[in-house]
Amino acid sequence: MGREDVLRTCLVSLGAAVLAVGFFTFSVKKMIATYIFGILGISGIMLPDWEYFDRDFSQWLTPMPADSHSGPVGAFDQSSRFKFHPLRVTMLTAVYSFGIYKWWGYMAS
Repeated sequence: MGREDVLRTCLVSLGAAVLAVGFFTFSVKKMIATYIFGILGISGIMLPDWEYFDRDFSQWLTPMPADSHSGPVGAFDQSSRFKFHPLRVTMLTAVYSFGIYKWWGYMAS
């Protein structure tokens, strides 16, 4: 499955979640909050250049060599998949946990 298919699936799932929130809460404000939170969440996972961030943390501030990109632009291969790096996963977990906590607090009010 390519990046476009994954993005399409995420956006359709977000649309279904927004409709479910609207159906169960009858609140347009909560629907909008869910949509904004979902778009930020999806963009935080789907948009970053993971090939750039898969390098060692100390290399993030240096330019990436031009010959490291292999294949056509936008090609989805095994090297462009999300790889487990403890620092990145810890940062993403902290940011998304706080976001979900604040979103849930808003939904429960």
